[in-house]
Amino acid sequence: MKSTSLRIGTRGSQLALWQAEWVKAELLKFYPNLTIQLEIIKTTGDNILDSPLSKIGDKGLFTKEIENALLENRIDIAVHSLKDLPTKLPNGLTIGAIPKREEVNDVFISHPSKYHKDFDSLPSNSKIATGSLRRKCQLLNWKPDLEIYDLRGNLNTRLTKLEQSDWDGIILAKAGVVRLGFAKKITQMISIDKILPAVGQGALGIEIREQDKKIEELIKPLNNFSTSYCVLAERSFLRMLEGGCQVPIGAYAQIEDNQLHIQGMIGSLDGKKILRGSANGPAEQCEKIGAELAKTLSDCGGKEILESIRMI
Repeated sequence: MKSTSLRIGTRGSQLALWQAEWVKAELLKFYPNLTIQLEIIKTTGDNILDSPLSKIGDKGLFTKEIENALLENRIDIAVHSLKDLPTKLPNGLTIGAIPKREEVNDVFISHPSKYHKDFDSLPSNSKIATGSLRRKCQLLNWKPDLEIYDLRGNLNTRLTKLEQSDWDGIILAKAGVVRLGFAKKITQMISIDKILPAVGQGALGIEIREQDKKIEELIKPLNNFSTSYCVLAERSFLRMLEGGCQVPIGAYAQIEDNQLHIQGMIGSLDGKKILRGSANGPAEQCEKIGAELAKTLSDCGGKEILESIRMI
């Protein structure tokens, strides 16, 4: 490895910086003499905080500006929460490595002054906040009488908003809560039987220039093949459905004995219709398996659900 320096592009949120610092620390284990610099880049999603994500579009909200810096050679790699990375990357860019993912579950954090600490003990018409249509859909399917409020901002902001509100609780991804040291605030980990996670949830994606073989070789030790196969299956599922954060779609893949098992869901905005299915096959055929599951759900009514949502 002949490189002596590396520039990592990242958003400036506390979680994004944690992720970039983690990648930096992991790389230094393999290349102790490497000089690594973090370049903080503000994205569209960081600048617009007063509107739901579903109202401002979902094409690279948290990635486009970082990807532009990568294409313009202002940075050498970009570190993303993989669930933020569109399934269709700009020409010239590719995912160079996907490290081992954290637990994929969503979690419930109850309002500190409320007595109920899990969903089973929630009273009727409870107020729950989330910024995700995927979560909203599955929550309303689980408990139709919930009042759902939109929630944006970084993790600290969301926790502060909870404390200052009359909400009963909020839903977040466990990975981010744990990474930033707030695990003790979790009052319930939600089973994927109730809420399927977002595609790529809990995983990081290290994006690079497609022909940059030197950087590709440098970050290769960070790649986890099991996580990569699973995430590629999930992303193939989402890409086939042409989904994003404006559409309630979830997926989760696991590997056991070299067999990949993926679960997927498509739901209506009000949670009254949810289609769930699964598919299996050799891990090496991950993208084919994800695409086949997407087609199965689409043919079973998913296409109509998605078309009705896109007409709104």
